[in-house]
Amino acid sequence: MLPEGFLTRMEGQLGPEYQNFLRSLERPRAVALRFNPLKGPAPALPFVGQPVPWEQEGRYYDPESRPGLHVYHEAGVYYLQEASAMAPVALLAPQPGEWVCDLCAAPGGKTTQIAGKMLGKGFLLCNEINPTRAKVLSRNVERMGVANALVTNEHPENLAKRFAGCFDRVLVDAPCSGEGMFRKEEAAVTDWSPEAVGMCARRQGEILRSAAKLVRPGGRLVYSTCTFAPEEDEGAVAAFLAEHPDFQPEPVDAPWFTPGENGSFRLWPHKLLGEGHFAAVLRKTGGQEGVRQAAPGEKLPDTWQRFARELDIRLPEGRALSFGQTLYWVPEEMPPLKGLKVLRPGLELGTVKKDRFEPAHALALWLNACGSVQRYEPESPELRAYLHGETVPSEKKGWCLVCAGEYSIGWGKGDGRVLKNHYPKGLRR
Repeated sequence: MLPEGFLTRMEGQLGPEYQNFLRSLERPRAVALRFNPLKGPAPALPFVGQPVPWEQEGRYYDPESRPGLHVYHEAGVYYLQEASAMAPVALLAPQPGEWVCDLCAAPGGKTTQIAGKMLGKGFLLCNEINPTRAKVLSRNVERMGVANALVTNEHPENLAKRFAGCFDRVLVDAPCSGEGMFRKEEAAVTDWSPEAVGMCARRQGEILRSAAKLVRPGGRLVYSTCTFAPEEDEGAVAAFLAEHPDFQPEPVDAPWFTPGENGSFRLWPHKLLGEGHFAAVLRKTGGQEGVRQAAPGEKLPDTWQRFARELDIRLPEGRALSFGQTLYWVPEEMPPLKGLKVLRPGLELGTVKKDRFEPAHALALWLNACGSVQRYEPESPELRAYLHGETVPSEKKGWCLVCAGEYSIGWGKGDGRVLKNHYPKGLRR
């Protein structure tokens, strides 16, 4: 029961391909996930099938399985992400060591995809203007073991003023009318109207104006939506280029997608295994280089130093930063944060007490190993008990990293017989 106005417009857009398009919407959806290279080599899983062609870590999976309930999902080994939604980051092509901004980042699929390609090196700013969605973004950044990300809850224009000309790559996965998600989300159908399309296009123009300021000269801007509406897609890009002569379409090799005007691509559900998506790749050819400022670091407290020595934890290049009793480890490039609405400034190490250090769950998910590890098989009763918040048998003494097979999942503290459970209460099954 798709909106009549939508169908009429799509028939005009697609012409002879219209019937194939309609038939594709009646087929079962292709579902996909993306493995997390920050967690090490991907495991062999029985429900995972063929690769997603445009994302080396992407795989389609059996729609009858429920990978969101598997312990590896909680461990951040993979992220459930629609295959077409992986395309914009593939076109953005972020590199380790760069400054990258995901301006409309919630719930975190594209942010964590970017982080996987940066391999913990460089500075990643991920922003979400909606406070509730920003919290979801922050939780997913934590689950996927991302250490070099600053999560903010800001208006894009505030960031543009603060970081003008600073970023090598900027992604704008803009809020849109969601036509490409009609098969996936019923709310997208019921909320659709020509007026909503126009409202989205105006909002997208405002976001793009802010994004343009963030890109350094020579940097890449990728604009994407999950809609078919030309007003929000090609029209938005054409209006942006007319207003910003210092940007030009950038040719990229993307044989899986349907090329269009002004460096754009469309992903049609009748031409590939995925939902509808649009993306355009633009290069900034002029403008002024921004000044990248780094905030001063702090001395790591003695309680952390003792804890890290006991567990043989080695942090990557970076600096310490504390918010009250909470200690973070941030990238060397981390700018001053005063005046920003910050949800997560980097890797949360834990809480500094007067005579001890209590490690954070985020630190456990970032670690792949340490000097004290308690491994349980992924399907074992011990691990199920741990995920329920129960004590579990172990000969370990003191803090130890609890792992599901090869992958870290949380902390425990042993007395030589059992582990006291430190799996976060909000995550317990």
